[in-house]
Amino acid sequence: MKKVFLVIGILFICFRASSQEKETVIRVYPNQGKQIINKHIYGHFAEHLGTCIYGGLWVGENSPVPNINGYRKDAVEALKKLQIPNLRWPGGCFADEYHWMDGIGPRANRPKMVNNNWGGVVEDNSFGTHEFLNLCELLGCEPYISGNVGSGTVEELAKWVEYMTSAGDSPMANLRRQNGREKPWKVKYLGVGNESWGCGGDMLPEYYSDLYRRYAVYCRNFDGNRLFKIASGASDYDYNWTETLMKKIGNKMNGLSLHYYTVTGWNGSKGSATNFSTDDYYWILGKCLEIEEVIQKHSSIMDKYDSNKRIGLMVDEWGTWFDVEPGTNPGFLYQQNTMRDAFVAALTLNVFNKYSDRISMANIAQVANVLQSMILTKDEKMILTPTYHVFEMYKVHQDATYLPLEILSDTKEIRKRNVPLVSASASQKDGITHITLANIDLDAAQSIVIDCSGLKLNNVTGRILTSAKINDYNTFEKPDAIKPQVFKDVKISNGKLTVKLPAKAIAVLEIR
Repeated sequence: MKKVFLVIGILFICFRASSQEKETVIRVYPNQGKQIINKHIYGHFAEHLGTCIYGGLWVGENSPVPNINGYRKDAVEALKKLQIPNLRWPGGCFADEYHWMDGIGPRANRPKMVNNNWGGVVEDNSFGTHEFLNLCELLGCEPYISGNVGSGTVEELAKWVEYMTSAGDSPMANLRRQNGREKPWKVKYLGVGNESWGCGGDMLPEYYSDLYRRYAVYCRNFDGNRLFKIASGASDYDYNWTETLMKKIGNKMNGLSLHYYTVTGWNGSKGSATNFSTDDYYWILGKCLEIEEVIQKHSSIMDKYDSNKRIGLMVDEWGTWFDVEPGTNPGFLYQQNTMRDAFVAALTLNVFNKYSDRISMANIAQVANVLQSMILTKDEKMILTPTYHVFEMYKVHQDATYLPLEILSDTKEIRKRNVPLVSASASQKDGITHITLANIDLDAAQSIVIDCSGLKLNNVTGRILTSAKINDYNTFEKPDAIKPQVFKDVKISNGKLTVKLPAKAIAVLEIR
């Protein structure tokens, strides 16, 4: 009898191997949905770095590139389609060397500076406060200003807030009027410094805490504009920084930032964005998923001092960071964007959704031509990256109710990391449920059974993002090589969905 079971087991294993299909079970709990996925988790970041601003977003009114008052028309249209909720500017490390008064007034009269952080190139300040805030109005998104604490003064930052938001008969408001803007802008999000532990001043957390308290006092609310003040938080695993700021600043801040980049790291090199091994691929996804533990630990510290979760965790820099493309300026951080990057985006966003009771904002780095960008531009040409398509597919989660779920999935072990082969997230809004799925397995399709007890399953539609090879990417010659397609391999039966998700594929299901 034992021999019979052994033979059956061997035959089953052989069948699974030959069919190249694995099974995953997901249980969704629609009646337990309580927290809202803040749309600002799907935020973006634009720094004066490489060609992110100049060439990526701004070309000037006299450019042969089609533009709307100097903004690239194709970029504006692409970002509108993403429904981007916010845009962080001017940095990054650039922010703590940026003096805002250099970027106002007639462009021909604006002083130049050297961008010491990124390539040592000359910054002509032709894109400044007016250009940025008008872009945010054009896109319909909230501006997130990163203030200069590293090399700036309290007076400088206070006057910038007044310039942008005061409607009164005040010196800075009148200066804004002289520069062509009568009505003040609405500016909610204000970062009080950036990476103050590093490029923003190389400070100790105790010193920065005192400095934050001083700066925050003079960043005032003018004429109905209420600032959401964000302290410069930790990098990755620096839990002492979070502990110190929560203890010394506490309720004087509305948000606390966190930066987490997905880098190769294990062999001391960032590695190529396009030329990588299978082991590199799985290791990177394991590194990306490690952000969940980092969020849990920082959140646990915050909970000790803020059990009501009044202070938001702002993951305002995240994404992949690989070696620059060969032949490009090392200081410009220009990298290609493959299906591997798409998976980093999908898996990370699924994690952010899960912790939306604490995470109030996240900003992928960056929006154009830098690191894990949404768009790449070259003269008059623009392409959408696989990461862009993930954000476009996942925008359905914005301001929706998060639905808890459980996943029973196989894992892949690589260099002491166990990486689940399937990632998922679910949300509901206006009676419509969306489930995002990612099968990271390079070889095997997944038969995913989703138990949706409590949901009406009248109709299910879907879209899928996949490609023949994991290192495939869009080019200026083939801009649509990777883009979402209609996905129909979903069946409804007895309150369950059965999804046949191909290898290395990301999908979004809409349930009505």
